[in-house]
Amino acid sequence: MTASSRTFPRSLRRYLMSPAAVTYLAVVVWVGADVALTDSLDGSMAGVWLFFLTAPTSFLFVALPGALPWAGVLVGAFVQAVALGAAHHGVRAWRARRAVSA
Repeated sequence: MTASSRTFPRSLRRYLMSPAAVTYLAVVVWVGADVALTDSLDGSMAGVWLFFLTAPTSFLFVALPGALPWAGVLVGAFVQAVALGAAHHGVRAWRARRAVSA
């Protein structure tokens, strides 16, 4: 299958199912579960880590009112996972081309 015959949703799914993207999303969900399920008032930094894990996209939402900064975490996690998946597939394709030419 050539790159031009892939549709946008198929490419997104392919990128999101890469090992790099799945691992990244697992870490984000793990930290998010810590924020959501722990009722600690001892100064937990898990909420801050969510914003750092999904930066720079999530920082665009920080100044918004109410619960909208948490929407930035979701958008940031999706954008970062797609970027990591695309980078993973790009590196794999580059290695495959390099191995064939060698």
